[in-house]
Amino acid sequence: QVQLAESGGGSVQAGGSLRLSCAASGSIFSINRMGWYRQAPGKQRELVAMFTSGGSTNYADSVKGRFTISRDNAKNTVYLQMNSLKPEDTAVYYCNADIWVVVTTQIQGYDYWGQGTQVTVSS
Repeated sequence: QVQLAESGGGSVQAGGSLRLSCAASGSIFSINRMGWYRQAPGKQRELVAMFTSGGSTNYADSVKGRFTISRDNAKNTVYLQMNSLKPEDTAVYYCNADIWVVVTTQIQGYDYWGQGTQVTVSS
C-alpha cells in the first residue's frame, strides 16, 4: 500500500556532508510520524532524528548540532542533512514512518520501513 524510497547514501570523508531523502508513496491518508534510524554492524538500531505526531523533532544526542531533519509535506518526503560526518556515523540508515491509510472505509495506521541506505565515513 505504501512504499518508502530512500536515497542519498554513499561514501564520504570525515568532515564531509551527505543529504538523505525518503519519499513515501501510495494510498496515504496522512503521515503521523516520520524520520530516521540507523544501525551499525553488531550494534542496536537507534533513533537518529524524527518528526513526531505533533510536528516537533527529536534527535539523538550524538548527532545534535550536526544533523538536521526537514520535510516537504506536499511531497510526503523527509530529509536528513548530515554535516561534519564522523567515522562513527557509519551505518545503514533506515527511513521509518507511521502512516495512516484507508482500508475499505476504515482509517488504520501502519509502521513502515525503508530498505536502508549505506552511509560510510572514512577517516
